[in-house]
Amino acid sequence: MRSPSWLIPVLDADQVREVDRHAITELGVKGLDLMTAAAYALAAEVSREAKGGRIAVFAGKGNNGGDGLALTTILRNEGLKVDVFAVESPDLWVGDAGLMLKGLAGPAPEALSAGSGNGCSVAVDCILGTGARGAPSGNAALAVSRINELAAAGAAVVACDIPSGVNASTGEVEPPTVKARTTVTFHAMKPGLWIHPGKGKAGRTVCADIGLSTPPTMLGAAGLIGDGVCASLPERGAGDDKFSSGSVLVVGGSPGLTGAPMLAALGAARGGAGYVTVGLPSGLMSASDLFPEIMGLALGQSGNGGGHIAASADLVVKMLTSGHALVLGPGLGRTDEAAALVLTLLRRTDTPTVVDADGLRCLATTDLNGIDLGSNVVLTPHTGEMAALLGVPRAEVDAHRLDCTRGLSKRTGAIVVLKGDDTLIARPDGLVAISPGDAPALATAGSGDVLAGIIGGLLGRGVEPFHAACAAVRLHVQAGRIVGLEGPEGVMATDIASALPQARAALRT
Repeated sequence: MRSPSWLIPVLDADQVREVDRHAITELGVKGLDLMTAAAYALAAEVSREAKGGRIAVFAGKGNNGGDGLALTTILRNEGLKVDVFAVESPDLWVGDAGLMLKGLAGPAPEALSAGSGNGCSVAVDCILGTGARGAPSGNAALAVSRINELAAAGAAVVACDIPSGVNASTGEVEPPTVKARTTVTFHAMKPGLWIHPGKGKAGRTVCADIGLSTPPTMLGAAGLIGDGVCASLPERGAGDDKFSSGSVLVVGGSPGLTGAPMLAALGAARGGAGYVTVGLPSGLMSASDLFPEIMGLALGQSGNGGGHIAASADLVVKMLTSGHALVLGPGLGRTDEAAALVLTLLRRTDTPTVVDADGLRCLATTDLNGIDLGSNVVLTPHTGEMAALLGVPRAEVDAHRLDCTRGLSKRTGAIVVLKGDDTLIARPDGLVAISPGDAPALATAGSGDVLAGIIGGLLGRGVEPFHAACAAVRLHVQAGRIVGLEGPEGVMATDIASALPQARAALRT
């Protein structure tokens, strides 16, 4: 699959193995040189954390352990106090790792014990590498637990390439798992460093260039959203008017839930749409006065509770002329009539559509097997909504975020945006974009409504849906960082929306 130029490739375990093979067998790079380069990059971070204190290196039996042996030699030659602990028998170090053992400076590795590393300033995790799958077991599990004990006693933990116990390809974890303060990875980032729960184990991530190159024929299945995602977004020109700048219709709202569609409408307007309308049940139209720039559309309402009715689909479809986008679901309610409205609109219109919040809960009431929503539809679930759509416990989504996002996109044919600090955006062909996150101010009520509106605004400007979703997520993060500069506490969704023009300007430069 072809990745957009603004997507920064991340390599899974199989791709890492292929990059190594390509370098060694086709380009003639020596494995020993790669191991040494990795160790020097690791040494820089370990030295910074150690501040002259004692260092404990826990070395496994594979190349990750070989990196640890090379690291030990480098640091000892620099005069630092380093103890190295063999997680397995030294006889298992073969190949390049075996050569590193033969050239080890100073004392031989010590056997792993309950007291390994006592009093160290830094514990270095060189136990398992990117190719490891499943839970650490045997001595590897004991070493992981020992590192975490040292961390609890105040030691800084630095992981080599990937924290042991984290699946480098998916971010899934199987205890025991190392929780690092810093992870030094090599050549390219790995999905597991950016996708929770693995992201939460990696700490600060550093990607070191060790002289490898990715084969030009290698096609990435995932990537980080780069700032360039906003470079080609359409901008208003002198000849534009409010309609050519993109029109968005937000359909949502129910008694007690009128704020959500208004926040989505605000997100669409602040995100760049020139003409935004919010469709509310007729008895709730006063909510549309909240923002004078937002137009109101009175839709039918139920006589039993005042919510939306399925018959409103006719008027909504009539409104959706070319150049429109639809945001469906914020505050919509979860009645049978609301569900019928959602399903009817998804069947009757091919307008680019964002389905969010209650729209997703309504969609979850139908059998998704065999349904093809099409890639003009963008689904924006949080973890609970994803669980409802897939019919699985929330904990399963938390544990398998990448698989769940890819799976729902393939199953429905839609673009899927699984929200979180590591927001994932999946295309039906399996390509996944990963948000860089790091915007805790976004953790506030209504933030997701604003995001749905931003996506809708970009769809209304004619931006391709996967691109629109990725650009909106990146703009949302940037706005969250801007309003959170003095701390995330007290930030509200309207603050995030207000920062969107500034966020877009920052990403355009």
